[in-house]
Amino acid sequence: MHDNHVLVENRLKRLLNQRLKPAVHRTVAPLSLAVWHVDGGHGEPVPPSAALPGGEAVADGRYVPAAAGDRWGPPWGTSWFHVTGEVPAGAAGRRVELVIDLGWADHSPGFQAEGLAYRPDGSVVKGLHPRNVWLPVADPAAGGERIDLYVEAAANPQVLVGGDAMFSPTALGEKSTAGTEPLYRVNRADVTVFETDVWELWQDLEAIGGLMPQLPEGEPRRWHLLRAVERALDALDLQDLSGTAAAARAELTDVLTRPANASAHRISAVGHAHIDSAWLWPVRETVRKVARTTANVSGLLDEYPDLVYAMSSAQQFAWIEEHRPEVFERVAAQVKGGRFVPVGGMWVESDTNLPGSEAMARQLVHGKRYFLERFGIDTQEVWLPDSFGYSPALPQLVALSGSRWFLTQKISWNKQNVFPHHTFWWEGLDGTRVFTHFPPVDTYNSDLSGGELAHAVRNFRDKGEATRSLVPFGWGDGGGGPTREMIAQARRTADLEGSPRVAIEKPSDFFAAAEAEYAHAPVWSGELYLEIHRATYTSQAKTKQGNRRSEHLLHEAELWSATAAVAGLVDYPYDELDRIWKQVLLHQFHDILPGSSIAWVHREAREQYARLGAELDGIIGRAQQALAGSGDVSVAFNAAPHGRCDVPAFAATPIALSPSEPAPSISVTAAEGGYVLDNGLLRVTVDGRGLLTSVLDLESGREVLAGPGNLLQLHPDLPNQWDAWDVDEFYRNTVTDLVDVDELGTDGGTVRVARTFGDSHVVQEITLAPGARRVDITTEVDWHEREKFLKAAFPLDVQTQRAAYETQYGHHYRATHENTSWDAAKFEVCAHRFVHLEEPGYGVALVNDSTYGHDVRRFAAAGGAGGTTTTVRLSLLRAPRYPDPETDQGVHTLRYSLVPGATIDDAVREGYALNLPPRFVDGAGHEVEPLVRLSGASSGSVAVSAVKLADDRSGDVVVRLYESGGGRAAALLTPSFPVTGVEETDLLERPVAASALISDGSGPDGFALRLRPFQIVTLRLRRA
Repeated sequence: MHDNHVLVENRLKRLLNQRLKPAVHRTVAPLSLAVWHVDGGHGEPVPPSAALPGGEAVADGRYVPAAAGDRWGPPWGTSWFHVTGEVPAGAAGRRVELVIDLGWADHSPGFQAEGLAYRPDGSVVKGLHPRNVWLPVADPAAGGERIDLYVEAAANPQVLVGGDAMFSPTALGEKSTAGTEPLYRVNRADVTVFETDVWELWQDLEAIGGLMPQLPEGEPRRWHLLRAVERALDALDLQDLSGTAAAARAELTDVLTRPANASAHRISAVGHAHIDSAWLWPVRETVRKVARTTANVSGLLDEYPDLVYAMSSAQQFAWIEEHRPEVFERVAAQVKGGRFVPVGGMWVESDTNLPGSEAMARQLVHGKRYFLERFGIDTQEVWLPDSFGYSPALPQLVALSGSRWFLTQKISWNKQNVFPHHTFWWEGLDGTRVFTHFPPVDTYNSDLSGGELAHAVRNFRDKGEATRSLVPFGWGDGGGGPTREMIAQARRTADLEGSPRVAIEKPSDFFAAAEAEYAHAPVWSGELYLEIHRATYTSQAKTKQGNRRSEHLLHEAELWSATAAVAGLVDYPYDELDRIWKQVLLHQFHDILPGSSIAWVHREAREQYARLGAELDGIIGRAQQALAGSGDVSVAFNAAPHGRCDVPAFAATPIALSPSEPAPSISVTAAEGGYVLDNGLLRVTVDGRGLLTSVLDLESGREVLAGPGNLLQLHPDLPNQWDAWDVDEFYRNTVTDLVDVDELGTDGGTVRVARTFGDSHVVQEITLAPGARRVDITTEVDWHEREKFLKAAFPLDVQTQRAAYETQYGHHYRATHENTSWDAAKFEVCAHRFVHLEEPGYGVALVNDSTYGHDVRRFAAAGGAGGTTTTVRLSLLRAPRYPDPETDQGVHTLRYSLVPGATIDDAVREGYALNLPPRFVDGAGHEVEPLVRLSGASSGSVAVSAVKLADDRSGDVVVRLYESGGGRAAALLTPSFPVTGVEETDLLERPVAASALISDGSGPDGFALRLRPFQIVTLRLRRA
């Protein structure tokens, strides 16, 4: 019995691939080609107007004759093909299509050459991709039609290859090193007749052939299908496929019309094309990928009334609006028609581990606002199928954006633990829950094959309670999106015995139905940790530094611009800030900020961050100078949400030391080949190896360290796959402690240590400032290692089973032990500005200015008798070679501080302080009052994350704040300017019911607030 099945399946596979599919397009005439290789293939893409009639290429005669077989396309080059021909009279009455094969080496859509076809008037036809090689001409044709089209062909190299060469270093990821030899050869350019019966038979056999092997061998249905396939194949004349296809189809009618079981699983199929906003191609190429895919989809929506297509990322809509208005016009019309559906509600499909608090909120603000303003659509789904794990702050942000649902698929990539649900309520930091779905098909690029549909049913973990799941279908990453073949499969499996019921519908229809039938779904509390791609917290350090700095510069620019604008001193730079925010949000895409893109992408990111930083410094400087006035008195501006050095939060004050108050001092003494630093609060010992051997908290009398601290450690780092993405646990098996010293010296309260290791050099400055309760460390590394991992270790004399890690608008805890496989899998984790460890009565924080990767482990105390110590390590640098073979080579400056005796509130304060250092401006010497002040007994755990003017340009002041300690808090918010009222809003600054704002205590002296743990509150202060 088994052999019979195998024989028929093999017979079917060969006939489909070698006979039936090639017969769908019957050549009736050749096409003539001419080509213009743009600037030898090395220039950036030209606008279509330059290549079409009336443009420079045609006017100057730059097109030269070409033919099938010609080579084209140096890496990243662009060639424009002029395609001409005529439909022969013999094709009259038939559907006529062009077939243009640009030379695809295999069938990997999205990872090689692509094309977009234009008519001479500039209107777009559709894209060309490895599994989408046709262009429409006429249906039916009259014969004699002239064919005149232009194809913009992009020679994107195959950076991702399979087999043994996968993840091998390649020079193709940077235009300057990719070479000049043409990559592709035009394989085919023909006028063809589309053989409808052959194509329909192909779809019938695909549906049956896909379903058949998914059924048990003893299942009668499987045998019914097998016999029907045999009869159909026997009815085919291989010498006359088009003439006998209808007869073959008739043999399949019975098995294709038997209805599905009443209990069959329901699948909501959603047309989709996951397009990474940058990855193995630069941002400029994504603009064209989006245009090609949406052009394909527009044509399919016109032809197939049952197709629904969902597209995320407001940035991608904005790109085609700006760069391909002819495509956007069609998209906008189809959005209005309700079948081209914006989803996601975010500017890009961002990473959610690394972006800061305000950035994560602004992803939703800018994304949702774009869809509202362009289309009048308030998106309800947060759509992140491919991001590398999900912050526990996200559920509250989803709700505060006015959204209801969350979708991802990536957690199916977990290496250690299978996530227990596909449909569930996800509970975040503050207790907010959002209805969540993981498509059990385990892909966001489904082709709706029988195997994938069957996997979705078998894999679905909520059977018995829930009956439906979602399947995104379509070729992604520039592969062209859904195809007519996929739509055909959906139609055939809509009600087919043995198959789940497939219905193409909107994501919102799926979510509404799924939530209605499964309102009591289980709850998952806390982060959705991805057990793979852990190295993305560290790879491409300069990209991460650029992001962190940009986030804090934007905070300053908004704060000081709002302060100066309310005072009538400057105009608030709405347009500049909006544009800069969108650039920063773009670079938080889940293959840019995590460091997993080609060299070209990260080079451009570094350049962009430098430009944005200079522009933001200019905005900040103008506002501060206006506030400070003219003069030569140094004025200190404090943009942090906590006061420091006699400067209140969000205020400025002239610097003046009273002669009656002696300046804080620090003593430095030599000891044991090193130095002892003492400022009366901490006594810090640095030994002859340049390591911290003691950090004594003089107030408590407590030694903080359990071993040498600030110990740089080097590990080999060659993961099994996904080099820039992954660090595998076995990296810890081998470690080299960097203890050899080239130079050790002191200058006041700073000890300077220089070391050489491998091909690299590091200089560290260990500083104890007067009056400070922290040890500051600046590490400058000239990094030239390959496939190595550099960490900084701090063994702490703190016994605790959990550590607190800052995330957006709060912190969350992870175990420091490895009791369960879930705990053990978190051997590398993400934190923002701090990690905090605490045992009852005493805590220690480690804060940083640009580091995200960490690991925290417990060890038995020295001697092994009782107690444990906890080692915190910061992940400083990596050196993977794929996809960027020069990852992180060069000079890096990293700053971090050890804070003894720290509470969570201290950790929050010091994290802000390190990332928002004071600025000094010469001015008139007067105080600058903060726009808003926080006061009250528990206000210390309330942090203000943003002060800005309202996005509607009303001049109202918007303040966003949150409870940062994980407890209840009360505070009084007092504005320094006249207000007529205050209201709570959502993230988009739309009024919502008050949840934190209370009437008692409000009035001319301020507005009383009461916050629950980790609650985020946005307030609009209406100016008088």
